[in-house]
This record gives sequence, structure tokens and C-alpha cells, in this order.
Amino acid sequence: MTSPPARKFPPPMETCDVLIIGSGLAAATLALSLPGSMKVIMVTKKGFMDGSSQWAQGGIAAVHGQDDSIDDHVRDTLVAGAGLCDEERVRHVISHGPDAIRWLIWQGVPFDHDAHGYHLTREGGHSHRRIFHVADATGHAVQTTLWARLNSADNISIRTQHLAVDLLSGAKLGLDPRRVYGAYVLDTAADKVETIAAGHTVLATGGAGKAFLYTSNPDTATGDGIAMAWRAGCRVANLEFIQFHPTCLYHPQAKSFLITEAMRGEGAILRLPDGTRFMTDHDPRLELAPRDIVARAIDFEMKKRGLDCVYLDITHQPAKFIVQHFPTIHARCLELGLDITREWIPIAPAAHYTCGGVMVDTHGQTDLSNLYAIGETSCTGLHGANRLASNSLLECLVYGRAAADHIRQSLAAQAARIPDWDESRVTDADEQVVITHNWHELRRFMWDYVGIIRTNKRLERASHRIRLLGEEIDEFYSNFRINNDLIELRNLVQTADLIVRCAKDRHESRGLHASRDYPGQLPEARSTVLEP
Repeated sequence: MTSPPARKFPPPMETCDVLIIGSGLAAATLALSLPGSMKVIMVTKKGFMDGSSQWAQGGIAAVHGQDDSIDDHVRDTLVAGAGLCDEERVRHVISHGPDAIRWLIWQGVPFDHDAHGYHLTREGGHSHRRIFHVADATGHAVQTTLWARLNSADNISIRTQHLAVDLLSGAKLGLDPRRVYGAYVLDTAADKVETIAAGHTVLATGGAGKAFLYTSNPDTATGDGIAMAWRAGCRVANLEFIQFHPTCLYHPQAKSFLITEAMRGEGAILRLPDGTRFMTDHDPRLELAPRDIVARAIDFEMKKRGLDCVYLDITHQPAKFIVQHFPTIHARCLELGLDITREWIPIAPAAHYTCGGVMVDTHGQTDLSNLYAIGETSCTGLHGANRLASNSLLECLVYGRAAADHIRQSLAAQAARIPDWDESRVTDADEQVVITHNWHELRRFMWDYVGIIRTNKRLERASHRIRLLGEEIDEFYSNFRINNDLIELRNLVQTADLIVRCAKDRHESRGLHASRDYPGQLPEARSTVLEP
């Protein structure tokens, strides 16, 4: 008679001053801005460089030079946001932009120079050249620089392969119902759930691009922070505004490879297969129109003509210029047999950025004490109904530093004994294929029904299928031992439900939300706020 497998007992509870869930630019900025006397634990579900920040190609928008101004940057942001930005928050972020850039330069980020100083590029929706960049791999350069800084900090512990399961909310623990005390975290390598109690907990988990079949996001973008915050009792807002990047490389071997908007800023032209420049029929700003307009124009032309893709043409620029300014894109396309100095680039839109998220104040604090949300996880009021290009990394910097300042001046939650994760009443799953099937089903119908153009009927179909998936996942979560795929799918379905609920509540077309049933825009812009 064989003995039953030994139960894996969880490790003892660990405590820290600040628990940061995520490892992108917002998380790294916050960690490095905290005093060295604070014990900081940073958990990331894969490697440090596996989030969206490291894939940011374009750069960081910030005012620099006498021909630009804070007012101009604010105006461009408000125009892109289609009336839904919080102007006070916009001005707050943009006015802190130059200082944030100086902080990165002090950290050692090697922004590109030319004979006149920093080389600034221009992207869609911007009235001036104000994008600080490192060639076409800005995110990688920034993350690499900050990684070295974090590794040398004695007070910061970085734990890879650690996936947050749920927040330790006071309401669930019988403690203060308006506080958060840390999180349960799955060590996927050891297959054990750890209990980490924290004076302050920060959600910096990125967006939810993986809810859609085609996305520029890495596999980590599964809406974890949004779902955990919602389950803990936080409000979310404006999740219907999913930005679809107009130009993702269309190639069977080029999974999630983005063609930076900076290429259009340097004169690249969108063409049909016969060479026709079609943006002349859609917007007077042509290829430099805001992303929502360009993405809808591409989607329109593809559906009208039955095309799999359209083309981006930068061949009129000298080859040396292309290689110098876009070395990453040039090299990747060459690997796929495409020489962008001589050939057009096949592209199609893809889900790119989650403009809404967890509602926060100017410090990044959520509705719950001691819980913060920063970066793409949050809804700060900066982006409104459509994010202006390269404002996202700026938001990460400004709110990462603001949250650090607030944490430094705030009282931590009272120490409390947190119960260990209990898996005594669950068994190992024997149908992992169900999770895989549900994952693919979700991403397909979200793309079909909640994509660039929406209708009431499509949203109802999505809502119905999400309910069915949610019931299956809840059953799995209650009866089987958790694993990485189950946790991510649970979060993704929860976030997808919130996206659809927000979309159903908006009876107009505004910014990134385009509805055939409500093609007009209401006279008053209002945020879509959901309360648990």
C-alpha cells in the first residue's frame, strides 16, 4: 500500500516594510526612491526583465527646450484623452516630467544625443519633439540601468518566479476592513504559497493585454493587480479604454513585436498593398494622428478590402538613418528575412495598453489604506479615453516617486498574525487542459466581441461567455491546488469582466471606445466607475 504524497507545508510568514508586486519601471522607481532603512521585497512572476516596460521602444515624453512648454504638453494630452482626462492630474504629471528625466539621467540611463544635445523624437498626437529615447529600445536601456541599481541596494530583495495569489485584505482576515496587510505569493519554482505581511503593499503589475488574441504585450500582462484590487474592495474606472497599437509586425514568427510609433514620427507612411497612402482619407494629421484614429483607420481598410495586414514604409529615409534610429526593429526584421531599408513592413493593430485601472489619488493610494497601485495597473486621470504616446513611462516615474514619498511619511499597518495559506481541502488538478482551453476561448471572443469596434450584441455575447468561464474557474480554484496558469486565468477573466462591464455602461463613442450602436459623443465626458 503506497503512502499518500506528503503535504507541502507553507513557509513561515515573512514581514517587510514595503511589498512591491511587479518589476517594471513604476515598481523599480518606487523601490529606488524609498529610504535605505526600509525593508523592501519585490516579487515578480517571471524574471525582472519580463514585463512590458522593457519592451517600450519609443521613449519617455517630457518637456525640454525653449520651443516646447508644459502647457503644450498638457494640451496635447487633453486632446488625445478626448475630454476625459483629469486636467489637474495631467498638469501634475507633466510638470514633474523634466525632474523625472533628470532622475533617470542621474541613475545612468544613456539617452541619445546629437550635436544639439539630447536627441528628441516626435510621436503621434505630440505638437513638438519631446520624446527622450535610447534608439528604439528605451525600455530595455532603462530597465537594465535600474536593475543594476536595485541589485546593489542592501534593503531590496528581488524574488523572481513569485506570483501574487491574492491580497491580505483586512475584510477577509477579520481585521480592519479598509486596510491591506500584504499578500499570499506563490513561489512557482518551489510550488509553495508564501505569506508576506507588509506595512505597505504596492500593485505594479501592468495591464491586461493578454485578454485579447493579438497583443503587443508580453505573457505577463494578465490583469493581476486590477483583479486583486477589485476582489479586495477597490474601485476601478475606465477599463473600456483599451488602446490598440496601430503597428504590430504581422508575421507568423513575430509574436507580439511592436513597430514603434517613433517610426511614423520620423516620416514612415502607411500604405495599402498597391502603394496607396490611405491616411489621407481618415485624418488631416495623417500618420501622426493619435493611436485610436490610426488603429481604426487600419482596421477599416483591412475589413473593407479583406486584408490580413497593411504596410508601413520608411524606405524613403537613408539606410544609415534607419539603422541608427531603429536598430532593434531593423535587426529583428532582418532575422525574418525583411530588410526595412528597402521593403515595406507588414503591420496590423494589436491590443497594447490598458488606459483604465484601479482608482488612485495623486500619491498612487487606492481606496484601501496602505495599498497603492502605480503604472498601467492604475487609473490616475492622466490618459482619459486615449493615452498620448510615451506618457505611460512618464506616469510610471512620477507616480512611483510620489508613492515612495507618501509611504515614507505614512504610518504602516499594525502588525498582525496572518493565517497561512490553507490547501488541506484541495487536490491536484487532473484536467489542466480545461485551463488551456478556457484561456484560448477567452482571448478569441474578447478579440472578436470587445475589439476595436464594438456593438451591444457583441458585448452581451462576451458577457455571457465570461460568466460561464468564471463559474468553471471558481470551481477549479475552490477544489484544486493552484498553479501559475490557474491564477493568471482567474485574474484575466475577472479583468475581462470589468472591461466588458465598463464598455456596456458607456453609451457613446469616445476615444478608444467605438460603438456602432452609439456612434455619437455625449456632450459631457464622464468616467465609468465600478464599485465592488
